[in-house]
Amino acid sequence: MSDSRRTVLITGCSDGGLGAALALSFHRAGLHVYATARDTSKMTSLKEAGIQTLSLDVLSQISIDTCVSKLSHLDILVNNAGRGLIMSISDLDISQARNLFDLNVWAPIAVTQAFLPLLLKSKGIVANNTSVSSTMGMPFQGTYSASKAAFAMFSDALRLEMQPFGVTVIDLKTAAVQSNFFENHRKQIGSSLPEDSIYAPAKAAAERILSGGPMSSTGMPSSLWADQVVKDLLKNKPSPKIWRGAQATLSWLGTWLPFGMMDGEIKKVVGFDVVEKELRKQEKKG
Repeated sequence: MSDSRRTVLITGCSDGGLGAALALSFHRAGLHVYATARDTSKMTSLKEAGIQTLSLDVLSQISIDTCVSKLSHLDILVNNAGRGLIMSISDLDISQARNLFDLNVWAPIAVTQAFLPLLLKSKGIVANNTSVSSTMGMPFQGTYSASKAAFAMFSDALRLEMQPFGVTVIDLKTAAVQSNFFENHRKQIGSSLPEDSIYAPAKAAAERILSGGPMSSTGMPSSLWADQVVKDLLKNKPSPKIWRGAQATLSWLGTWLPFGMMDGEIKKVVGFDVVEKELRKQEKKG
């Protein structure tokens, strides 16, 4: 018997992440979910929920093409896979920055291109998780924000390019949500400041930011965020921009305020206000 349910494929669905939360929410909403990750063993909770899991390394064209070949129909593609990079621009490892752009920008474009023939047939939806970070420059998160801003611009252009074909493109502006984002960053990148950093006089405060700072202990529960996003995406006419997560409204408001008006609040959010105070204190002593 054929499955007549709407189908959705989500990238980056390892347990504990936003993709996994979306997969569970779409599943509860009655869709046939294809949850994907590079390592399928990291999607145990989704398998136990009865969700179909597929291997997909978004950085490998061979893996992308293999995944596409396993589908005959697709209604919704959610480009969620990505990661962060927290480091001051003056101390940035350029090779790490290039790798981040490969994952956060070029990979979702490659995935979209590969699945586009199916989405053109279904007149489906492409939902791109670009984050509220795409709208603001945040201390020590400039590289991550820049990658998301680049992806957001591609997404907005794609939205216009797909209109003649009936494919809807949505920019998902995710604010603070509880996930394994900062834990993964600490494992992959670490949270140590280079010894010769210009921020060394405020080392302790700076390294708190590198480990996630105040943001690591705040955020909307991922299940609530996912339910809200899924409800938004399944509307008859979903909004071209969806703002969800803790402080999403404040982030949206910041895009309308005069340039620089949110600087103080942004510094507090990441903990850079403490770094700044320490640096000024050390400067006075010197």
